[in-house]
Amino acid sequence: MLVVDVEASGTDYSKHSIVSVGALDFANPQNRFYEECRIWDGAHIMDEALKVNGFTKEEITDPKKQSEADLVHGFLAWADKLEERTLAGQNVSFDRDFLKHAAERAGHTDWPFAYRTIDIHSLAYMHMVNRGLQIPVVHRRSALDLDAIMKYCGIPEEPMPHNALTGALSHAEVISRLLFGRKLLPEFTDFPIPWKA
Repeated sequence: MLVVDVEASGTDYSKHSIVSVGALDFANPQNRFYEECRIWDGAHIMDEALKVNGFTKEEITDPKKQSEADLVHGFLAWADKLEERTLAGQNVSFDRDFLKHAAERAGHTDWPFAYRTIDIHSLAYMHMVNRGLQIPVVHRRSALDLDAIMKYCGIPEEPMPHNALTGALSHAEVISRLLFGRKLLPEFTDFPIPWKA
């Protein structure tokens, strides 16, 4: 499993750019990837996205930073060495689609990842149902966002602004607790698993 988190200049992969990628190999969690880049020429910028990821317009347009194309080539080269590369994370279709379209913009035509992913929301929903718990609902849909799931799993909310690597680490810890009932990363050893207490 390849746990991934993408931070971007907005929410539309056709108009916005990746600004950073964080990832880790679930089977070998010390094998981590984190890189930042400048946006591609002509990419749009949403102020709301920058509030979430903490980057400034100057940082994401800095010509000294590597290009989105270079970042995605580096990520794909890193991922190519992993034994199992099923993408996993919170709302991981967002990350998958941003990476796929960035790879296409970079001229990388041999997309190595499957369409199928492992999404934390689905895991948490199933875990709660199996424990007989009520799923929180707002506006007639699941309210299990990442913060709610992290709280359910006994770990603190991801710090703001969001960082792609701390996101990937949080996702991996949540997955381990939901799937296997055990802690994964040293960053979270001090936080007990609530349903095992």
